[in-house]
Amino acid sequence: MKKSMYSLILMDDVVREIDMLAAQQNTNRSNMVNQILAEYVSLVTPEKRINNIFNYIENLLGTNTFVSFIEPHDRTMSVKSSLDFKYRPTIRYEVELYRTTEQTIGELKIIFRTQSSELLLRLKDFFNLWTKLEQIYLGNYFRNNPVTYSFDNGKFVRTFSIPSGKEYNTEEIAKAISDYIKVFDEIIKGFLSDKYQSVTEIENRYLQYLNECVII
Repeated sequence: MKKSMYSLILMDDVVREIDMLAAQQNTNRSNMVNQILAEYVSLVTPEKRINNIFNYIENLLGTNTFVSFIEPHDRTMSVKSSLDFKYRPTIRYEVELYRTTEQTIGELKIIFRTQSSELLLRLKDFFNLWTKLEQIYLGNYFRNNPVTYSFDNGKFVRTFSIPSGKEYNTEEIAKAISDYIKVFDEIIKGFLSDKYQSVTEIENRYLQYLNECVII
């Protein structure tokens, strides 16, 4: 949504209350006024849409496996999960959504903190395998806006895009992101715990995900 500068004359007491509310919600005066007016006229701002998606994701993921945290009035949420590896290190899934809903809508940052050279090697092997699988099977879904990847300094980043020719509503975006985090978490844990005996087993599970879930 385009933003422009407007001049308003407001009561000092009103501005004081808005500034207090903005400080409580970790935002600025302009954004707070914009949100209040948008809610009054029943307009969904990009920030409100993102927050709605995050709330849906939080409900869809549940609390049995994941611990989630949403930054107030920010475009990111974090989800933590424990890996099935020796001292049970945690892995963090950080979802960032962009204000635009065209083509690439956000990204997933998979962050890990470990000094274990063994775990780092296993994670590197997994991320390479995962990237290859997606590059093989996702090409037909994202012809106009291909998914991109990066892996560096304890962080694996993967963009989120809407499949070519598709349009997702708020609930569908939340479902797609939740499904992706769930299957990624399941497969990486299975890989590290040697639940999967071959690449073929991982590939079959990934194909099952593609056939059953909302793709993003």
